[in-house]
Amino acid sequence: MKRFFQPIAKDGPSKKPALSTADSAPPCPGGGGGGGDEEEKGEKMEAPMRFLTWNANSLLLRAKNNWPEFSRLVQSLDPHVICFQEVRMPAAGSKGAPKNPNELKDDTSSSREEKQVLMRALSNPPFGEYRVWWSLSDSKYAGTALLVKKKLRPKKISFSLDRAASKHEPDGRVILAEFDSCFLLNTYAPNNGWKEEENSFKRRRKWDKRILEFVLQIEKPLIWCGDLNVSHQEIDVSHPEFFSNAKLNGYIPPNREARVPKDCGQPGFTLSERRRFDNILTQGKLVDAYRFLHDEKDMECGFSWSGNPVGKYRGKRMRIDYFIVSEKLKDRIVACEMHGHGIELEGFCGSDHCPVSLVLSEGP
Repeated sequence: MKRFFQPIAKDGPSKKPALSTADSAPPCPGGGGGGGDEEEKGEKMEAPMRFLTWNANSLLLRAKNNWPEFSRLVQSLDPHVICFQEVRMPAAGSKGAPKNPNELKDDTSSSREEKQVLMRALSNPPFGEYRVWWSLSDSKYAGTALLVKKKLRPKKISFSLDRAASKHEPDGRVILAEFDSCFLLNTYAPNNGWKEEENSFKRRRKWDKRILEFVLQIEKPLIWCGDLNVSHQEIDVSHPEFFSNAKLNGYIPPNREARVPKDCGQPGFTLSERRRFDNILTQGKLVDAYRFLHDEKDMECGFSWSGNPVGKYRGKRMRIDYFIVSEKLKDRIVACEMHGHGIELEGFCGSDHCPVSLVLSEGP
């Protein structure tokens, strides 16, 4: 979720690390750069069953400041797939030149150092067991990454909701992995914003329309995860009335005087967004994995995003990070958990979002 409540802290100075061997690793299948392409010994897997998703709100900052905590979580869960959103690392390419969203920028001394810090983190245990794919923005904004255990071999990796397209989605918002038995879709949905503008309401409407079109045309079961930037129901926010009445500097959307003001309130909790999301789930025959297992409101551990602990958003929380699965997979859902709790952001590993995990049982 876009952190519009306070400025993002700038990357502070850090000690220059030793050069990691992963820094110049060969590309992964599908054009990603990553942590090596060596085969992991042992039995190969046909499909992933354990997943982790996390909006890191700058993967570089997390690598510098919070990596031991996140590493311990990954070691304990041992996910087959890790999906990141808000990587916030710029794509490769010099100023004024075309960018390569598959690769991290490294054409300046500062960008090389930042790349080394991140790739060093991703080469250390337990992350050396994974291949990594990137979909990056031109600047330190948005972006996604996908880590897949080396014993798994995706049939195809693509970076657009249009599977026939070779280009990446703007801002690196999509990574799609196809396995023999399923699709895995990692997305960072654009924030709805507050206004009837091209980069606000209109952008989000177009995104939701394309997501609906995507889920209606896929031919395999789907596991869709990431920061979806919407809270489906009142149970998915800590303070429904607060979020329903939220405003930006007193701005009132054009339909505020309508009998049902559809675009009013907190981005991610407007009636328009929630209705469109509900329609995607219904028409796409999709199931919210967390809500499938947890049908009651949990004020301690039931939210994935938390507002700034200082100010009016203290204690105000939303569930906007999800695992959504095809109905065909719902009986295989073993666990879906949020790994952060409380208004002090315990378990959030430095981000304003906490990691979310999914476990499926073995398929037939």
